[in-house]
Formats: sequence, structure tokens, C-alpha cells
Amino acid sequence: MTVITATVETRDVPVRIKTNGTVTALQSVDLRAQVTSTVAQVHIREGQNVAKGDLLFSLDSRADEANLRKAQAQVEKDKADLAMAQRNFERQRELFNQKFISQAALDTAQNQADTLSGQLAVDTAAVEGMRVLRAYAEIRAPFAGRTGVIGVRDGSLVQPSQSSATSSPPLVTITQIDPIGVAFTLPERELAGLQQALRGGPMTVTATVQAGEAFKGKITFVDNSVDTATGTIRVKAEFSNPTGALWPGMYVPVEVAPRVITGAAVVPAQALQTGPDNRFVYEVGADNKVTQRPVTLTYVEGGFAVVSGVAPGARVVVEGGQNLRPGSQVAEAARAAPEAPKAEGKKGKRNS
Repeated sequence: MTVITATVETRDVPVRIKTNGTVTALQSVDLRAQVTSTVAQVHIREGQNVAKGDLLFSLDSRADEANLRKAQAQVEKDKADLAMAQRNFERQRELFNQKFISQAALDTAQNQADTLSGQLAVDTAAVEGMRVLRAYAEIRAPFAGRTGVIGVRDGSLVQPSQSSATSSPPLVTITQIDPIGVAFTLPERELAGLQQALRGGPMTVTATVQAGEAFKGKITFVDNSVDTATGTIRVKAEFSNPTGALWPGMYVPVEVAPRVITGAAVVPAQALQTGPDNRFVYEVGADNKVTQRPVTLTYVEGGFAVVSGVAPGARVVVEGGQNLRPGSQVAEAARAAPEAPKAEGKKGKRNS
């Protein structure tokens, strides 16, 4: 029998797992009004990229600004009254030291100064509260992201929602696009290898979009429990996404190598034969006779397989094993060289 053989190799093989993932935003927030007011101006467009702190909406704040000025004026009045009370207290103390007034009169002056000092602290806190209410009239982006559908226009009445059941649509939803996350699941049997790999540092994940572009990311999260219904564990990875090729909600193929099989015996996948009871390979001996070797398949990827049951360095039949039997005499077939492409003759020009 003429066959083609290959030698069993020994090398470290990363176990690559391919699964489907879902692109998820790392942050997404619905912005709503915290006070009842009307929209004075919308500063953004739908689908616009915004930076952290950008002004999105301005609400009518004329009443809040008037109350703030009133509170600030009250603080100034308190400061003037307190200064007067402190000067009066100093005069009363000098008179007391000269025995012109009683201790009760001095205590009254001191009490008046202390009362005005406390009133100043109360009114100063009221100013801070009014500044907070005034800040509610300016709705800004809490982080960099992309805006969604805008639910209001200039002049729209907005008010805080009392409960989730009666809540009105948000003013806008901001979703972070760069960086972005991809959520996927792995079989629970890969958990130990995944944990060991993560202890050695960040672990790389590859996600591929429909256009064929591949992105490299890092695993950032492994769930704290295994899903008993599916026997899988949830994992998340973070990807840099400056071009926006990864979009929230997309399904993308994900590839990850959670563990490495060290010192694995590797044979071409074509060498595997399937019998009635198990898998086996035909090993070619020194006398060019084949022996059937039962093997256990550990991992297969592409054109090679990791097996146990055959010694490294042994020759196994890759092609031509369908008609072999244990003890068959074989000969190595010569591999045909690829044919060179035929040169096309040049067409001559016709003389006029």
C-alpha cells in the first residue's frame, strides 16, 4: 500500500475557544430633570459625540437665580450685623473692666454676637443650597459618549419622575462607545485555566466584526457564579474602539485561549481514524508494517489534533489509510511537486 505519513510532534498548544459575544457599553445613563421647569435651550444634536462636562440642556432658571441673589444679600446683611454686634461686645467688655456695667449686660452683648454668628452660618448654607438648585438648570454630560434620541425641545415642560411606573421618557440617553465591552460565556470546565491565566496578567481576547476586522481586548470581569442551567460562566472584555466599529448590541465572534496544553503530542487531523469502539491511528514501524494504536482525542483545531496514546517521533499514516489493516505493508508515496503555470503565448500584431 502506498501511503503518506507524518511524524508525531511535541509542542505547547494553546486551547482556543470560539464563541459568540454581545457588544455592551461600559456606561449608559438616562438623563432626566431633577426640578420642574421648562427647557430654555437644547445644546446638542441626536447622535452627537460629547465630552465629559459638556452642556446638554439649559432649563429656565430665572426664579432660582433671583432666590440665589436674595440669599446672597441676606448673607451680606448678616455679616454687617455680626460686625456691629462684635464691636458692641468689645465696647461692653471695656466698660465691664472699668466697672461701669454689670456681668449681665456683658453677657447680653456676647449672646447677641453669638446669635448673629449662628444666623450667618445658616444663611451661608442656604446660599449653597440655592447654588445646588441653580445647578440643576444645567444638565451636563457625566462622561464622554454618544447621544441617543432627544426627547424634548426648546420650551418643553420637564419635571422629576415620582416613580419608575409613571416616569416620562428621558431627556436623552448617553452611551459610552470608546472604550467598549464584549460579554460572552465560556464552559465551566475552562474556569480553572482561565483563573490561572489571569493570575499571570491581563488576558487577550479577539473579536471580529462582519467586515473581517479583528480587535484585541483584555478580560476585565469573570462572573462570581456558574449558570447551572447552561454550565457556562459569564465573562466580559474591554476593547479600544476609536473608529466605532464595535457598536452596542452587535453580535461578534470571540476567540480566547484560556489555557495551554504543554508537551502535547500533535498529529495531522487526517491521521485520525474512527473505529467501532474508539479512535485510532496507523503507526508505521521500522519494517514498514502498520500497527493500530488507540488514541484519545484531547483537542482539535484546524488541520491538527492533540492526542494521547502514541509516542512522539512515531510515524503515522495521514493519507491512504482507508484500505489498511493491522500488519499491512506500506511504502511512502512521493509527494508530487506543484505544476508550474503555463506561460501564455504573446499575440503578434497584424501588419497593416
